[in-house]
Amino acid sequence: ELKEIVFIIQSQSNSFHSKRAEDLKRDILKQAADLGKELPTVLLIHQMDRHEGAWTILPLMRDFSVTYGRNSSWIFFCEEGTRIQIVKLLETLRRFDRSKEWFLGKALYDEESTIIHHYAFAENPTVFKFPDFAAGWALSIPLVNKLANKLKSEPLKSDFTIDLKHEIALYIWQKGDGPHLTPVPEFCTDDANSYKVNHCATTFSNFLPLCGEPVKKEDVFVAVKTCRKFHGDRIPIVKQTWEREAALIEYYSDYAEISIPTIDLGVPNTDRGHCGKTFAILERFLNQSSSRTPWLVIVDDDTLISISRLRRLLSCYDPNEPVFLGERYGYGLGTGGYSYITGGGGMVFSRIAVQKLLASKCRCYSMDAPDDMVLGMCFSGLGVPITHSPLFHQARPMDYPKDYLSHQIPVSFHKHWNIDPVKVYFTWLAPNTEDSFDGKKAGYNREDL
Repeated sequence: ELKEIVFIIQSQSNSFHSKRAEDLKRDILKQAADLGKELPTVLLIHQMDRHEGAWTILPLMRDFSVTYGRNSSWIFFCEEGTRIQIVKLLETLRRFDRSKEWFLGKALYDEESTIIHHYAFAENPTVFKFPDFAAGWALSIPLVNKLANKLKSEPLKSDFTIDLKHEIALYIWQKGDGPHLTPVPEFCTDDANSYKVNHCATTFSNFLPLCGEPVKKEDVFVAVKTCRKFHGDRIPIVKQTWEREAALIEYYSDYAEISIPTIDLGVPNTDRGHCGKTFAILERFLNQSSSRTPWLVIVDDDTLISISRLRRLLSCYDPNEPVFLGERYGYGLGTGGYSYITGGGGMVFSRIAVQKLLASKCRCYSMDAPDDMVLGMCFSGLGVPITHSPLFHQARPMDYPKDYLSHQIPVSFHKHWNIDPVKVYFTWLAPNTEDSFDGKKAGYNREDL
């Protein structure tokens, strides 16, 4: 029965995202009402956020078990861009015996072992399947109860959350003692208008949102972090690829080189962390970018980014809100911890977020502290939420499953390691290869990149 399904929307508190999640909730409830069914429970994760780690889902299992463990059959998770055909979803779930432990989803797998999964299953990474959250995924209540009991006796370890979908699948699998993901062909990520979706219980519509005109080029200030030893090899790549898309761009280094030009911030280079340099960039943005530019993007010198896509994405965000946007990671979320935007994929700030941060006096505990983590800690203390977008990527295209990238129009990738970065840029990010943004796939060849 529909009333035995608890829908959990993996929502965020930023106004753009919370509105999309509320729209999806309304749609689910309307479909249920139109069927004359008793209404199911529909919850938004950001409204359950009694602790910073709610978005990582596992800490919520005990609550789910206590509240829904007796009267429900399934917990069904989805993203704000997931579209659900309730009748087909009911038909699909009825194929599975709800008294057993089930972990259902659209299966992704690594084609080669990858750093973002700590090189797991290096012998044959294709054997381990994990769910594409965009297609929706489901846990039967017996499995939820089992996970809740395990969490009672063994609290979650306090370390990094990097790729939640993989980490949840690993936790459920329990080194072979728990269930594997069962692939469900009705959980789809095709666009709702695609001819392929007749059999689908779910579809996905989050290629690259547009909420009015893209923000103006002059409204995005781009800061590139570099250092003298990379002037010769990394900066020429930026100049060959995405620099021309940026109207306002400065290169910040430990050495002023007129030919680039780089600006010496007076902060010595550190081998790691770069916290001192990043905070100097934030101060400079506030005090010297006289045009009152509403948006700041900080990238590494080996980040590949599409500024035109970023401008389109930013049309959905209110620069009068404190926005801190990029790819979200977590640290120590099982025990309080905080979320942060990982630096390599690019960190986007509204001016108001930078003002709040610098007014707070929260600063680096050392010059080589990890800048992205310190920023996460500071914003967490200020109550400014991290806003996650899966279109920013801390790693290279080949570090992600092809099927995962196939329903994205990516904004960034990171690292030049073992790739031709110019080729990656022109294959994945360049404006002249840009999709028509109506959900059709690009006509260029992404081959093995």
